[in-house]
Amino acid sequence: MTFQHQHAAHCESGTIANLLRHHGAQVSEPLAFGASAALGFAYLPFIRLNGLPLIAYRAQPRAIIKGTAAAFGTRFRFERFSRPAEGQRRLDELLAQGQVVGLQTSVFWLPYFPETMRFHFNAHNLLVYGKEGDDYLISDPVAEDPQRCAAADLARARFARGVLAPRGLLYYPAHAPRAEIDPTRLAPAIRKTARNLLAPLPLIGVRGMRTLAARIARLDPRDARSSPFIGHLVRMQEEIGTGGAGFRFLYAAFLQEADARLPGQGLAGFAAELMEIGDAWRDFALAAARMVKGRDALDPPAIAALLRAQAAREETFFRALLRAV
Repeated sequence: MTFQHQHAAHCESGTIANLLRHHGAQVSEPLAFGASAALGFAYLPFIRLNGLPLIAYRAQPRAIIKGTAAAFGTRFRFERFSRPAEGQRRLDELLAQGQVVGLQTSVFWLPYFPETMRFHFNAHNLLVYGKEGDDYLISDPVAEDPQRCAAADLARARFARGVLAPRGLLYYPAHAPRAEIDPTRLAPAIRKTARNLLAPLPLIGVRGMRTLAARIARLDPRDARSSPFIGHLVRMQEEIGTGGAGFRFLYAAFLQEADARLPGQGLAGFAAELMEIGDAWRDFALAAARMVKGRDALDPPAIAALLRAQAAREETFFRALLRAV
């Protein structure tokens, strides 16, 4: 079967959607993202990414892959390797068997990324669907077109070190998925998402937003480290959170799809409201970016106030969504 590349908003949800579609499943990227209960928020100051605290707008790596696979009645085999030569040999074996293979990689070592977009992030997912000579044929869901990558470059990307080091991780379905999602999984996935955002933990969900806002409010605008910290918020939301607005638009699209499968829940109305919340996240990112670029004065308390407003709005939204389903 010829593999069909499709551009996506985010790497992991796009990768799993493209891979399951290749095996006959009717799955969109928003459906994969929502069915795996991937939307979230976490402020994890004890995990450092390029020297800055990890701020996540989605579930942990591989949660989308595993959650979507379960919703379509399949499971994946995951394999890691201690040496690059072993990882390449196994990848070549699977390609020779006709498999399309998922990989976890580092963005920094992928040469088809523009230099301005390369940074040390080790949880980027892509698919390999063939090999020609020394080049692997890549379906990277955040790229508009298929790419080629030399074996040496791909090996560096697969075996990069640091936080979330991939250790050569590859994955592929153990058996074919169902053609359609099990609709009984949607309501539990929505409830799980809402509960995660409302979790009574200081670093998770809306409480995590408030904890982060308090940290931002204490930043000294005269400190040279303050501007990179605020810029990091934007990068985590809009670049690593490539669905835009911290994935809120992507989840709104899922709610629109789920509305047809769960009639009477009013999910289309929730989708429209979440789009407005996503617009406010974009306004937050724009205000932060203007300060980082020097177009506006650096004002950490103002950024903190915008984040607190988002926390309040999302708390109201997810409590209502939890009651509806």
